[in-house]
Amino acid sequence: MKSTLSRISLVLLAGALSGAALAQNAKPAAAAADKTAAAASGESKPITVNGVTIPKIRGDALFTEQLSQGIPDSPELRNAVKEELIRREILVGEARKKNLDKNPILKAQADLAQQAVLIRAYMQDFVRSHPVSDADAQKEYDAIKSQLGSKEYKTRHILVDKEDDAKAIIAKLQKGEKFDELAKQSKDPGSKDKGGDLGWSAPSAYVKPFGDALTKLEKGAFTPMPVKSDFGYHVIKLEDVRDLKVPTFEETKGQIAQRLQQKMVEEHIMSLRKAAKVTE
Repeated sequence: MKSTLSRISLVLLAGALSGAALAQNAKPAAAAADKTAAAASGESKPITVNGVTIPKIRGDALFTEQLSQGIPDSPELRNAVKEELIRREILVGEARKKNLDKNPILKAQADLAQQAVLIRAYMQDFVRSHPVSDADAQKEYDAIKSQLGSKEYKTRHILVDKEDDAKAIIAKLQKGEKFDELAKQSKDPGSKDKGGDLGWSAPSAYVKPFGDALTKLEKGAFTPMPVKSDFGYHVIKLEDVRDLKVPTFEETKGQIAQRLQQKMVEEHIMSLRKAAKVTE
């Protein structure tokens, strides 16, 4: 029932976009990690396993990844990274002995993994070069606040498929039957076992026909006629009204900025998709 923030629908890119949303804040830490990793690389010696020399850049990448996750630099971390590199090389060598590196499915999976790394790097770079300003976040905050209004409502409802069923419920309510009991026949699984209770929300949190009907009710009253929406037919009861307490801009700035970043990223991806020449 309640509206939710729009979410990026490209599931395969979810991980990359999650990283991109954090890229701007993580930039100083990542830069510091790069410098620390580079310094460690200069002190390290090449490692050879079964005649294969492990590229130092691979150790730098693994070491930097650990630092970016908040793990502090220490002799223990460096030893752990070195041991991990050795074990990986040993296991990869064993896999190659079995010709697993020639398996087409595994090669395709490796290609997908490489794509994921490149996509994440590209999206992080995009976000860093397209930051959300405080002015943009403030504008979005003001727009959301204006939509919410100044009041919020404690509401119950009963949702059914047929208008006649909703009218029958209203008739029973008019005869004195309890809303809580009648709500058990509601098809809304989130509220039917709670007497139809939807809690406190602003009218804008609901689909428009529902929100419009809600604001016309007196406290304690229910709708005299069914309210039709895309979900079905509602019988709505207003239990209480109070002033809406909206979080301050400072309290919500981070969430709003992330929402705007995700929207920007999705629009960028869709523009690239639209411009791409695809043949099937």
